[in-house]
Amino acid sequence: MYKAPVEEIAFTLNHVAGLGAALEEGRLGDLSGDLVDAILAEAGRFAGEEIAPLGESGDREGARLVDGKVITPKGWPALYKAWCEGGWNGLTGPQDFGGQALPHMLNVAALEMWNAASMAFALAPTLTMGAIEAVSKHGSDELKQTFLEKMVSGEWTGTMNLTEPHAGSDLGVLKSRAERVGDGAYRIFGQKIFITWGEHDAADNIIHLVLARLPDAPAGTRGISLFLVPKFLVNADGSPGERNDVFCHSIEHKLGIHGSPTCTMIFGDGKFGAEKGALGYLVGEENKGLACMFTMMNNARLAVGIQGVAIAEAATQKAVAYAKERTQGKAPGWQGSGMSPIIEHPDIARTLLTMKALTQGSRAICYACAHAIDLSHVTEGEEAKAWAERAALLTPIAKSFSTDAGVDVASMGIQVHGGMGFIEETGAARYLRDARIAPIYEGTNGIQAIDLVTRKLPLSDGAAVRGFIGELRGVAEKLAASNDAAFGTSAERLSAAIADLEAATDWLLETLAAGRQAEALAGATPYQRLFGLTLTGAYLATGALAAASDGAGEKRVALCRFAAENLLAETAALKDAVVGGAASLEAARVVLG
Repeated sequence: MYKAPVEEIAFTLNHVAGLGAALEEGRLGDLSGDLVDAILAEAGRFAGEEIAPLGESGDREGARLVDGKVITPKGWPALYKAWCEGGWNGLTGPQDFGGQALPHMLNVAALEMWNAASMAFALAPTLTMGAIEAVSKHGSDELKQTFLEKMVSGEWTGTMNLTEPHAGSDLGVLKSRAERVGDGAYRIFGQKIFITWGEHDAADNIIHLVLARLPDAPAGTRGISLFLVPKFLVNADGSPGERNDVFCHSIEHKLGIHGSPTCTMIFGDGKFGAEKGALGYLVGEENKGLACMFTMMNNARLAVGIQGVAIAEAATQKAVAYAKERTQGKAPGWQGSGMSPIIEHPDIARTLLTMKALTQGSRAICYACAHAIDLSHVTEGEEAKAWAERAALLTPIAKSFSTDAGVDVASMGIQVHGGMGFIEETGAARYLRDARIAPIYEGTNGIQAIDLVTRKLPLSDGAAVRGFIGELRGVAEKLAASNDAAFGTSAERLSAAIADLEAATDWLLETLAAGRQAEALAGATPYQRLFGLTLTGAYLATGALAAASDGAGEKRVALCRFAAENLLAETAALKDAVVGGAASLEAARVVLG
C-alpha cells in the first residue's frame, strides 16, 4: 500500500526547489515552516489511509453509465465529500471565496500524494482547480459571485471542454457553436469528447468551461470564445436549479484510470425538454477564449507532470517492497542460506536506483516550476518577469519529462515483479495503465517539445534559458568544490551534461533565428529529454550538497552519484540527435511511404 513520502517531499520543497529560502526571506507572507509540515503530514495521512484503499477497488470497479447517470466506484462520493470537508480543494483558492490562497508549491506537493494514492480520483479536483483559476482571472464579477465559492469549497466540480472528434490538438477547427440570446447569455451547441469527470455523482453541480465559436467569429483560433456552462442552472439563492441542456452521451472504456469517468458530452440537444441550447456565460471577451483557457491548460500541464511523479513514486515503493521479499537465485557475494532477495542482484538494484533517480528528479523539476510560479506572483518588475519566464521554461519540461518518467518507472516496476507484475492482482500493472495517458493529454509531449523550442527558448532573446543554464553550471562548480570522494565523478559528469545542454540550446536558437524551423523541430523531443536529464542531475546534486552539509546526506550523495555516472551519459547522444538528426529524419521519410 502506498505511503506518502512526506519527509522526502518536504526536503525537496525546502532544500531543492526553494521553499525554505522563500520562507526565510518572508516572501510568502505569514506562511511558516511549521504550517507547511502540518499540511504535508495531514495530506500524506489522508492519501495513504483514505484514498489509497479505495484507489485499488475503484480501479477494479470503474465508473459506469447507468440510465443516463454516471456512477463512480463504491465509496468515492463519500471519499470526495470527506476530501472537501478537509479544505483541500481550496488550498490555493482565492480568499475572497473561501480559499486559503497558499503557495502553489504546497498544492503541487499535495496533488502528488492524491495522485499516487489514486490518479483516477485526483483528476476530479485537478480539473476543478484549473477551472477556478480560469474563472478567477477572466470571469466577470457576477460569474465569480455565482460560482466560485462552491467551486472553491469543492461542492461543485469543474471541467475543461476542448476536444471534439475531429479537433484534438488543433482547436482552430472546432465546430461547437454559440448563439447570443441577450443579457450576457449564450446558447451552446456541439459535442465534446474525452471530458474528464464530465458527469458523475460526487458533487451537486458540474461547471463546464467550453470552447465554442460565435456565428460571426473569425476563422481559426482567433475566433474561439470560452463559456461557463453549468450542469444545473443556479437559482437566486445560489442553489442548483433546473437541468441545463447538457448531458453525458457515453463514457470511454480506457486502458487505465478506470474510476475516472471520461465522457462524451452533448450540448444543446434538447434532451430535457427545455429550449434547445445549453445556457452558458461568456468568460473573458468574445473571440479571445483560447487565451483564457490557456490559464487552465497551463495549470493542468504542471498538474499532469505531478501525475507522472506520483505514479513513479507509487510504482517505486511497490517494486522496492517486492524486491526485498521475493527470493530467486543467489546474488554475487550472498552469504545467507537459501536464495537471496532479488534486490541483492546487481541488475535489480540498478533498475530500482534508476526508478528512484527519475522519480526524485521529476519531483524536483515540478516543484521548482511551482516555486517559479509562486515567486512570479509575489515579486514585481524585472524579478517577476524573470520568475514568470522560468516558470514558462520549466512547464513543458515538467509535463513531458515527468510523465515519460512515470511511464518508464511504472514499466520498470513491472519488470522487477517479473511474471507477477503482468498479473493484475499484484497492482503493479495498474500504475503503467494509469501512467500511459499522462504523456498524451493536456498537450502531447511532442507538442510540449514544440512549445519549449519555439516559444520558450527565445524568451528575452534566449537570455532566460542561458541564465538558467548558468545557474546549473554553478551547481556543478559547488559539487566539484566539495572535494567529497563519495560523489565519485559526479561533478565531471554533470558539467559534461550541462555543456551538452548549452551546445544544443545554442544550436537551436541559431537555427530558429536563421528561419530553419523544421530542422529545429526535428530535434525538439530529444532536446526536451536532454534538458530533463540535466535538471535531474543538477537537482539531485543540489539535494545531496544540502544534506551533506548537516551530515545526513549519505543516501542522497549515493543517489546523486548513481544518476550522474549511469544516466547522464545519455545527454551526449541526445545532443547529437538535436544537432545532427534533421537530415537523416528528412531522408528517412521515404521509409514511411
